Amino acid sequence: MSVKPQLIEIDWPDWGEAAPPPRPTVEELQQRLDTLRARAEARGLTHLAVYGDREHFANLAYLTGFDPRFEEALLVLTPGRTPLLIVGNECEGYLPVSPLHRAGQLRHERFPSFSLLDQQRHGSRPLRDILADEGIGRGARVGGIGWKYYPEFPDAAHALDLPAYLVDALRELAGRENVVNETALLMHPQDGMRASCSAAEIAYFEWSNTLASEAMKRIIWGVRDGIMDYDLMRLAEYPGVPLSCHMTLVHAANLDESLSSPVGAPIRRGSPLAGNVSYWGSNICRAGWVAASAADLPVAARDYVAAFVGPYVVALAKWFDMLRLGTPGGDISRMIQQELPFDDFGIFLNAGHLIHLDEWLSSPIYPDSAVPIRSGMVMQVDVIPSSPIYSSTRMEDGIAIADGALRAELAARFPACYARCQQRRAFMREVLGIGLPEEVLPLSNMAGIVPPYFLAPQQVVALRGA
Repeated sequence: MSVKPQLIEIDWPDWGEAAPPPRPTVEELQQRLDTLRARAEARGLTHLAVYGDREHFANLAYLTGFDPRFEEALLVLTPGRTPLLIVGNECEGYLPVSPLHRAGQLRHERFPSFSLLDQQRHGSRPLRDILADEGIGRGARVGGIGWKYYPEFPDAAHALDLPAYLVDALRELAGRENVVNETALLMHPQDGMRASCSAAEIAYFEWSNTLASEAMKRIIWGVRDGIMDYDLMRLAEYPGVPLSCHMTLVHAANLDESLSSPVGAPIRRGSPLAGNVSYWGSNICRAGWVAASAADLPVAARDYVAAFVGPYVVALAKWFDMLRLGTPGGDISRMIQQELPFDDFGIFLNAGHLIHLDEWLSSPIYPDSAVPIRSGMVMQVDVIPSSPIYSSTRMEDGIAIADGALRAELAARFPACYARCQQRRAFMREVLGIGLPEEVLPLSNMAGIVPPYFLAPQQVVALRGA
């Protein structure tokens, strides 16, 4: 049956806020390390060197519960030895954040060169000596894990994104040919460890999606003609949890700076408006117009709902329906290209991607991708249209893909989380007309809600039988 998009008026649902789930236990972290070691050994690796810094923290946080603050850090996994975390001056005092370190299952050594400029550099061993004492030398084969891998490069195996001085030290000890990029072990969309989330991880990401979506709701309902963009973003009521990317707010004053933050300018009726709030494991984004109706839009854009937002929501309903276990990502990519032609909708990024502690992990959805949708994937509904006439629209929230066994575990261990997911599913189906396969669990309190006119947020797009 074909569907027709239309504007309806609703009271937005209130599913409440989630309680923070427990942090990973020593046992959970140790299991991740053991799994990674086993995968590395199967690839003929003797050591792993996992790099992290303030921006690229997620692999370290996933494995140890420690995320670098200000500085760089390096986790070295050596056969038969307790993992070693090398940190700078200021991160040494932050180490108790790691349950492994508190339990004596994570060694550490201070290396002041990881610290910020002009801090003291004495009192530690040279990096080469630290690595050599971990058994890295001739005969070792070291997997470097950063935050990217490069299949497009001629010598992809040896294209590393760790800082050059770290790679130089590893290559000097083990030989260039024996230091290889193994980031895919954690980040590849098909079999990377972080591409398959546990029930506990899904519960954490549902909590962060709930926090971020409640913040975005306050922002949207706070839009007023003339409000300063700084004042609008204050409505997010930032609670101090870690950000996975910077909060943005774009309107007429900074429209040519697509990832801009507020600039201290008033937001005016008739302007496009887009913003996001992103905590670890979530990124809630909406885009529309500072308008109460089509009459507030430029003349050329007054068919915004019929010509742009409506087709987008129809395509996203098909996108959701394709998120069934085993569907190749290339099929989903092709559908979006067909439903939302580039010349009209300007979609040039992937039609959705995996999200984890970092905002973009990797994506199974790209042209000709054979990577299947599978249980444990946590995905970002990140299909981003762009038009010189209509600006944009967005339904950007987090969802989890969970088979029957994972859903049962989530329901047993985190019943309130699972109940909210089911309530959101029912709302999307019964109110918005967007059906979901049983394996799709919406994590956001704004799931499926697209308000085109931010001065009338009670008006949202729904699908009805034609």
